[in-house]
Parts: sequence; C-alpha cells; structure tokens
Amino acid sequence: MENENSNETTSSSSSSIVDPLSFKLLVSCPSPLSPSQVSASFSADYDRVPHPDTILENSISQIWEQRAQNNKSLFNGNKFRYGGYELKDGGGSNHEPHLCLHLGLTDYRTFVGTNLSPLWERFLVPSEDDPIRCQHTSSPLGNGAVVETIDKKIIVLQRSNNVGEFPGHFVFPGGHPEPQEIGITSHQHGKESVNNEVSREMFDSIVREVVEEIGVPASSLSIPAFIGISRRDLNVRPAAFFFIRCNLDSEEVQKLYSNAQDGYESTQLYAVSVVELESMTSRMPGCHRGGFALYKLMVEAANTTSSKFLSTYSL
Repeated sequence: MENENSNETTSSSSSSIVDPLSFKLLVSCPSPLSPSQVSASFSADYDRVPHPDTILENSISQIWEQRAQNNKSLFNGNKFRYGGYELKDGGGSNHEPHLCLHLGLTDYRTFVGTNLSPLWERFLVPSEDDPIRCQHTSSPLGNGAVVETIDKKIIVLQRSNNVGEFPGHFVFPGGHPEPQEIGITSHQHGKESVNNEVSREMFDSIVREVVEEIGVPASSLSIPAFIGISRRDLNVRPAAFFFIRCNLDSEEVQKLYSNAQDGYESTQLYAVSVVELESMTSRMPGCHRGGFALYKLMVEAANTTSSKFLSTYSL
C-alpha cells in the first residue's frame, strides 16, 4: 500500500486551464484490501470548513438556486465527505495493513456550489497536504469498480448525453456511498457502531452501484477489494476504487445490461480487454483514468509476486 507522497501520479496540462483528464492517486493499494482491512472514522472533524471570504461562501447558495430554477428535479441529498485517511502498515509478517478513511458529512448543494462552481479553484488552499488544500470544498467521496468478467474482460460504460458531468465519456460503473442507506442524516452518538456501519457502506454501496448500472445479480460478484483513491484534478473530485470479479462471461453481462435499473445513465456497455481499455482512457474523466491506473498497479504487483514465486519454485 502506498500513500500520496510516495505514489503521486498526475497527468497534467502545461496551461493554466486544468486538464479534465488529469488525476492524482491519493491512496494506492497494489495489494488490494479486504473489508476487514478498511475502516471509517465518521466525524464532524472532517466536515467542510466554511471559507472566510463571505462573498465566495455566499456564492454556494446562489449557484444552487440558479441550478434549481433550471432543473426542477434537482435534489439535495447528503453525501460522505472525504477528509483524508490514516495508513497503518501492520508491521510483522502476521499483521495485515489497515486503512482508516476519514469521512465527514456534506451534501449535493454544497458540492454544486464548491467543487462544480466556476469559482472552484478559489476554494482551494495552497498546501501539499490534500485535506488542508481541499478543506473548503464539499469533496463528496465517489466510488467506482473495475469489474472483470470470467472471460477476462473489463466492463466499461458510455455515459448518456443527458447526464450533468462528462456526457458521452467512458466510465467504470459507480456512484457514491450513501449516508441515507444506513440512516445517517447528521453526526450522531454511538460513534463506534456508526463507524462500523459506514465502513460496511463503503463496500455495500459499490456492489449496489454495479448491480444497478450493469444489471448483473449481486450473487455473481466477488467481495469488492479496495485498490485506492483517485482524485480528478478538475474540481478536485475524489473517488474510491474497487476490483470485483464477476462469474458471468461478457456475453451474459451484455444481455443483462438491457434491463439494468440505472441503464438510463449510460447508453452502451463495453466488455473490453486491457489493451482496448488503454485506448479508451483518452475519453475518461480524470478520476476514472486514475481508477484504471490503480487497476494496472494491482495487476503489475500480482504479476511480480507470481514471477518471484515461479523463480523461487524453479530453484
């Protein structure tokens, strides 16, 4: 497992305009983490800090009101806010590494008014420390899954032209872990039990998103393995990525996709090889390009481990 200082991956533009394809890997886990190795600390300590510029802060409600007038179906729901992480390497051969996600509470209204605002860069603080840099942004934690079929194809969706962000682009299935799924509407007492529920929601939510977006049954999916967090440079939007195996072949998945619950969010499903996927990344949002980078690091680590084993065995 690597942190952002030892594995900072960016693909950046030389101009002052932020490249929508560029990204940064905040956390990389080439050896994927199981649910028992990932926990959450849900606390108001990780909530957004209001910006001291009153005019800038007031722009949040102004932007939301403008958006709401133009789109009557706009809904302000709660989201988990990404506030950093704590990494414990375990130490010793019998101890597993452990990652604790620091999560606060935010909402879609604040996301629209900070991260998606035309003024989003003004909300940032000059700092190499990511949580400090983004302390005034909503930064809801999204999620995505690299789903591999039994015939070794990777599932990619093409976004509908009707969606708000990156219409027509290629993405992995995903969305957000949802506070309302576990009854969270505010910061509550019973901290330990709430943290356990939030930890489970991190993994339950990505299975839910995959089932809803590509139409496969949950029983066909492996337990998700956490592979890291990617952040799109444009709008500083973070997303947790997982690796999931599906015991169906790509042809079966393609048939099930036609009845997917959230199929309206995408127009087409592709089941592609890693080589084919590489050529599609030029039309992926930065955070999803980061997800593919995390997947490749996982594959490379597995191949290296396999090679070492075979070398040792041959001796």
